[in-house]
Amino acid sequence: MYKYGNLSEGACKPGFAAAKMTAIYPKFTKLAPMFLDPNYKRFSKIGDYSPPFGVKSQEKIVDILLSATQNYGLGEELDSTYCKTCIIVGNGGILANKSLGSRIDEFDVVVRLNEAPVKGFEKDVGSKTTMRITYPEGAIQKTERYETQSLFVLSAFKALDFKWLRHMVFNQRLRSTDGFWKSVARYVPREPSDMRILNPYFIQEASFKLIGLPHNNGQMGRGNIPTLGTVAITMALHNCDEVAVAGFGYNMSTPYAPLHYYEKIRMSAIKEVTKYLICPGLTTYLKRRSSY
Repeated sequence: MYKYGNLSEGACKPGFAAAKMTAIYPKFTKLAPMFLDPNYKRFSKIGDYSPPFGVKSQEKIVDILLSATQNYGLGEELDSTYCKTCIIVGNGGILANKSLGSRIDEFDVVVRLNEAPVKGFEKDVGSKTTMRITYPEGAIQKTERYETQSLFVLSAFKALDFKWLRHMVFNQRLRSTDGFWKSVARYVPREPSDMRILNPYFIQEASFKLIGLPHNNGQMGRGNIPTLGTVAITMALHNCDEVAVAGFGYNMSTPYAPLHYYEKIRMSAIKEVTKYLICPGLTTYLKRRSSY
């Protein structure tokens, strides 16, 4: 309160997010860049784990990708910004009819997830996109739905995801989709210089430290994969001075509310599914996850 109390209302508060997180989680002070760069091997922790928690056995293809993209930050202007405000925009129906679009666009960095559309929903979700974090199965498949300018950021959950990104970066035909759990994008309308690889450290930290999911010896297993939104928030807390979220949370008491802001599926659909899934362990996990 002393450090930030004299700043005018609305002014960015340098180091605020890190200070708040360090107060509740002292080990949070470790710096971790948003994206992998040619010096990523200095992070021994990500070298010790296979995807999604690291890059073990994927170093060769990662080196190829980084050599092709040749850019590893947000861009010269944002990278040099003294105090950055960031917002993670979730896909929840809670955004519908809230008219938050203009407020969202005021942030320096606007992070969107997977294929959540912007066009036609600007009033509620804004029109600005700094980066879109996704994975092959979650990426936009209709090229006309991509923003004209934004960073395409891969969050790799399996080794195959790096191979998919190689096809996207080099604009190569994707001959097979074996190994993916649903259809994937076959083309990303971005130059290699606009593509990034999210630092897997954030998946690792969100899962094992902040939420406390099962470690499973660092292997991907049932119940230890955090949501992409949680990963994005963890990334922002490490790299932004102020962090806000919008579009997160499911209110089960409103069964007729939209599940996502961009579609007609109602909240009752997820309630119907979860009644068959809920168990004490999952209930604890959902409670933990809701705090992020």
